Amino acid sequence: MKELLKKYENKQPEIVFNWKDSETEAEGWVVINSLRGGAAGGGTRMRKGLNMNEVLSLAKTMEVKFTVAGPAIGGAKSGINFDPQDPRKEGVLRRWYKAVAPLLKNYYGTGGDLNVDADKEVIPITESCGIWHPQEGIFNGHFKPTEAEKINRVGQLRHGVIKVIEDSKFSPDVNRKYTVADMLTGYGVAEAVKHYYNIYGGNIEGKKAIVQGFGNVGSSAAYFLTQLGAKVVGIIDRVGGVIKEEGFTMEEMTELFLAKDGNTLVSDAMIPFEEMNEKIWSLGAEIFAPAAASRLVTEEQVNTMIANGLEVITPGANVPFADKEIFFGPIMEATDKQVSLLPDFISNCGIARVFAYFMSSQIPLPMQDDAIFADTSNTIKNALEKAHARNSSKTDICKTAFEIALEQLV
Repeated sequence: MKELLKKYENKQPEIVFNWKDSETEAEGWVVINSLRGGAAGGGTRMRKGLNMNEVLSLAKTMEVKFTVAGPAIGGAKSGINFDPQDPRKEGVLRRWYKAVAPLLKNYYGTGGDLNVDADKEVIPITESCGIWHPQEGIFNGHFKPTEAEKINRVGQLRHGVIKVIEDSKFSPDVNRKYTVADMLTGYGVAEAVKHYYNIYGGNIEGKKAIVQGFGNVGSSAAYFLTQLGAKVVGIIDRVGGVIKEEGFTMEEMTELFLAKDGNTLVSDAMIPFEEMNEKIWSLGAEIFAPAAASRLVTEEQVNTMIANGLEVITPGANVPFADKEIFFGPIMEATDKQVSLLPDFISNCGIARVFAYFMSSQIPLPMQDDAIFADTSNTIKNALEKAHARNSSKTDICKTAFEIALEQLV
């Protein structure tokens, strides 16, 4: 695996597009790791201090994710080095998408990512540049559809990802109009644990869980873990967290979800961050769902959780460990050898998978929530079954899954 990984990491990307804004200090990159299958996909992020290497590592990560989520295309990413709080942000994005429009028309598909909203920014701005949908390049480059097929699938994609959930199994409150995009990735993070215990032995019911981050992915993962019978005993977020050693009830978890302020945990029982960070790792949880930013989880935190009975990690964040390497740094490798570490490109593939689901075939109307969510769950289950067929041990799951992915890419 190490040899395959080294080859993959060292392979130069096929396309690097560099842009410097004419009106501000903003600088942006599209990195297309490869045009495997005639196209590449990956979202657009913006943050101050971002550089090309960060975009490259994310593009390579996306390519690995597509081996599970589909379609069989290359990985890409867009990144803009600019402060997203700057009032000039919209103008920067407008000029950026105008510059990359030829790529988006022919072979590159994008979406939202860190500090860039798919529905409010990416879709309306790319439409104003003559792009039917931010994923149009994937349609044209990979699927090569007829005009009629393209109209149908673009319509499916537009409506499907922002479809309001009507089935109460998948929404904390159907009256609040949560969408597929709001809930699906966190759902997959929780389903990955259910499938892990079913495939590798054991049962999710009654297992204690810790969740890091309470944005879209963390909050929905906590909600669905509770629904599956796990006991979420601690949630840590940017400003603090909450602990309940016997586990939050379904009613309490629903209240926490509905009380969120945007992507932030809100609770009268909030414990300040420093105190929370001291306590949470030794709560004795069997399940850990890191669903905050990338590269946050330290070796000390992992070792404390392992010493207190940790069994499985289901990442909601890409590359959750505080390693500098693109993939498989020392913390990640040591963790994989000691507990069941589910690969991030399997556990959090939900939104990538739903794009593939709506692009690849005609979906019967009206669209059904259970069919959309079941497709992601089955994709995760199939990927874990493949890893188990090659290595039935509860350790080195991540290493095994990487081997299976890299054999398709190198």
